[in-house]
Amino acid sequence: MNASLEHLSRANRLDHFFIDGRWVAPLGAAKGAVTNPATETVFAHIALGNAQDVDKAVLAARRAFASWSRTTPEYRAQLLTRLIALIEERSELFAQCITLEMGAAIGYARAAQVPLAIAHLQTARDGVLSFPFMEQRGHTVIAREPIGVCGLITPWNWPLYQITAKVASALAAGCTVILKPSELAPLDALLFAEAIDDAGFPAGVFNLVNGDGPVVGHHMASHPDIDMISITGSTRAGVLVAQAAAPTVKRVAQELGGKSPNVILPDADLERAVSMGVTAAFRNLGQSCSAPTRMIVPRVLLSTVEAIAAKAAAAIVVGDPLSPATTHGAMANVAQFDRVQTMIQAGVAEGAKLLVGGVGRPDGMETGLYVKPTIFSEVRTDMRIAKEEIFGPVLCIIAYDTVDEAIEIANDTVYGLGAHVQGKDLAMTKNVAAQIRSGQVHLNYPAWDPNAPFGGYKQSGNGREYGFEGMAEYLEVKSILGYFD
Repeated sequence: MNASLEHLSRANRLDHFFIDGRWVAPLGAAKGAVTNPATETVFAHIALGNAQDVDKAVLAARRAFASWSRTTPEYRAQLLTRLIALIEERSELFAQCITLEMGAAIGYARAAQVPLAIAHLQTARDGVLSFPFMEQRGHTVIAREPIGVCGLITPWNWPLYQITAKVASALAAGCTVILKPSELAPLDALLFAEAIDDAGFPAGVFNLVNGDGPVVGHHMASHPDIDMISITGSTRAGVLVAQAAAPTVKRVAQELGGKSPNVILPDADLERAVSMGVTAAFRNLGQSCSAPTRMIVPRVLLSTVEAIAAKAAAAIVVGDPLSPATTHGAMANVAQFDRVQTMIQAGVAEGAKLLVGGVGRPDGMETGLYVKPTIFSEVRTDMRIAKEEIFGPVLCIIAYDTVDEAIEIANDTVYGLGAHVQGKDLAMTKNVAAQIRSGQVHLNYPAWDPNAPFGGYKQSGNGREYGFEGMAEYLEVKSILGYFD
């Protein structure tokens, strides 16, 4: 039995929520099935909350806010330090949990899913000690104060990573929270709630209610005593949350869809730029909203690009997520598996050149939500595969004739979350980056930076996560005039 599932079952966590510092039974009887995508079998059932469960969590968070919001940054940092230590101690448990519930290869869960999640906690812990909660501007003080009770809605693709990104910033800012993780990958959130409890956070500061979007998510978004909603999910889900939140005029932060470009300039180191571009697009099996799935390349180099890309894809090993040899496991859920198959079929039907991959499971795999890493070339900008977010290992290679055309193609999207630019001439690379309309631009595959604000332009959302800007999302600004007279 999976160690994380055994632990949660033994501790009787699957059918409980964490509210007001205690593990409590749900007020309704609804259950949700959790499926292992590698076997397509249901391995657990969790309690699904209702509006009354949300009300109970909000009441606890509202009570706790009065005192938590007035704690010192040093105290909040101390608790975050304890939480970091606990998650580090339990990192293997978290990695096994993520592999079981959403299909990530165990090596990737250990090397990325868990450590990067911990980095969000560390960044918030360090940032709260130096954040300018009060600053002087002439005779006025500008005070930044916690916004209040925050509802946090997180997705299934980077489950722990997205939880820590939101929870760490909110708690560091002095807010109290109600977390609704994805009901498709909810178990890591239960482990996280255990760590919160063991770290000694005061009752009501952190609350967890499992449930689906139409019931729990909607009630959180519309709740008059929740001051802010932060959601990471599809653009469709973000729109629904914003609509539900509008009557109460609460703050809404949204990190939504993407169709990120990767502009390869004519002077780029082509072998590195293309092979690493394939790796970046297919990281987490392409289930990342900022995955650079549109590779925009010089037309005169197209055949060379195709050869390098095909070679890079051949190095990918799709298979059992628990095998050390596997680089890419299973798609996280059947809806996403079906979506990827539909979009690959659309690419073929629209006449794109299929370089590698294609429809169906890899050879020899009859069960499990496994897909073939797929690369299309000669993709036109009007094709569905070039315009719609696929959220899977499908890369589109689009050719350009001039750098200006490359920039135009990069911006030819309703999204604006991430982007990449590759080139040896750094001045030119920076100039292209300045013209791309997205919240992040990566130049020549830099190291990930947890302090770099992350968020989108256009239909990729609003607001920012990570670093100082991520904490600022959870703060109100108060001007106190005459403070220094």
